[in-house]
Amino acid sequence: MERIATERGREVRRGLLAAAVELITELGWNAVSTRILAERAGVRPGLVHYHFASLPALLNEAATGAIARFADTAPLTAELSLDDGLDLLVGTIAEAPGAISLLFSETYLAATRDPDLRRRVGELTAAFNSSLAGWLASHGHPAPSPTATVLTAALDGLALHKALDPALDLVGTKAVLRAILHPEREGNPS
Repeated sequence: MERIATERGREVRRGLLAAAVELITELGWNAVSTRILAERAGVRPGLVHYHFASLPALLNEAATGAIARFADTAPLTAELSLDDGLDLLVGTIAEAPGAISLLFSETYLAATRDPDLRRRVGELTAAFNSSLAGWLASHGHPAPSPTATVLTAALDGLALHKALDPALDLVGTKAVLRAILHPEREGNPS
């Protein structure tokens, strides 16, 4: 019986997190209330606070979890060339549902006002930068860490712009980003 209750608790928790991600993108971070969230998840409002310390804690976990899962959809391996890796990264943003761009926008804005969320988003960004820098270094890039920072910021910017213009053509941006990845090519600024 305890096992069934534990599994049911996990299901409720997963449902609340999924509903939170949907509502953040549909209504905006500040419009999500305990009542609306519980209604979307199909549970009583009291269960929100039973499973999470607060509504902000739930929203933070939901958003950072979704962002972390999204970042994991573009694994950079040593076998991928710099150009193929860039294609993968930009393609991941281009093919992502518009909701993920809205989630990034809402989360970044909320992180400016919530120190816990800012820390969590910072940790995700640092982990992505580190992974990206390691991949760049494995290809002999002359400045892997600063390049990873600039590339991450550019990718974030593309995701944010996609929230404003879902039809945004990202293909043209790859030429500019390739110049960052290949500073040794003629005509690229060093």
